[in-house]
Amino acid sequence: MLLAVDAGNTNLVFAMVDETRTIRARWRIATDARRTADQYAVWLHQLLELEGFTRADVDAVIVATVVPRALHNLEVLSEKYFHVTPMIAGSATAPYGITLDVDEPGSVGADRALNAIAAHDRYPGDLILIDFGTATTFDVVDGDGAYKGGIIAPGINLSLDALVAAAAKLPRIAIEAPADTSVIGRTTEAQMLTGIYWGYIAMIEGLVSRLKAEIGRPVMVVATGGLATLFDQHTSAFDAIEPDLTIQGLALLAQKARP
Repeated sequence: MLLAVDAGNTNLVFAMVDETRTIRARWRIATDARRTADQYAVWLHQLLELEGFTRADVDAVIVATVVPRALHNLEVLSEKYFHVTPMIAGSATAPYGITLDVDEPGSVGADRALNAIAAHDRYPGDLILIDFGTATTFDVVDGDGAYKGGIIAPGINLSLDALVAAAAKLPRIAIEAPADTSVIGRTTEAQMLTGIYWGYIAMIEGLVSRLKAEIGRPVMVVATGGLATLFDQHTSAFDAIEPDLTIQGLALLAQKARP
């Protein structure tokens, strides 16, 4: 079994992946660069047992991170508790194997490269990938699988946090799909939800339209991240939703990198 670790700015996702690249179990924990390998091990050991696995079932580990300070303790976790040297996505142990056709290839986040790898493996042709994470990112991948660049926008939770922090009288609200399509809110909470939810729908549709016009060829739009299904309720911008695109990219990378 492969233990795939995706360390994002907000959460770390650990997933057990079998030889067919099927995700057998996944767990999520808040990202904290100060968390030690021993703390990860105690938490993960209990979850493995709950799913019927043991540490001995893990014979390979691959890590992708956009939080450099978190990497060392994840490497120690792999070496100390699983007795394997981890593959690091994008390094010599697990190179991406795709062209990063941008001005600063070294600045492309591991999650975005992995999403490109996984989506190109699954879908032919030109792609627009939308990832709803700490940031909302739009990535363009051509028919050859090359990463061509994209867009970084504030994530919806980040935007809501900034709004509530800056405006003393605004309450914290839950992000959810509105009950109807009206954009005229009758309460403060309804107006906030309208601004956040429909504002993001407008951003998604507007940026996808501009990207398609600039690409100038038929293109498929693939969404990933926890909020993709939430927005899918009120937009036709997405052609497909892949909740585990980054983990799938890690599994592909590990499969190619392992002897």
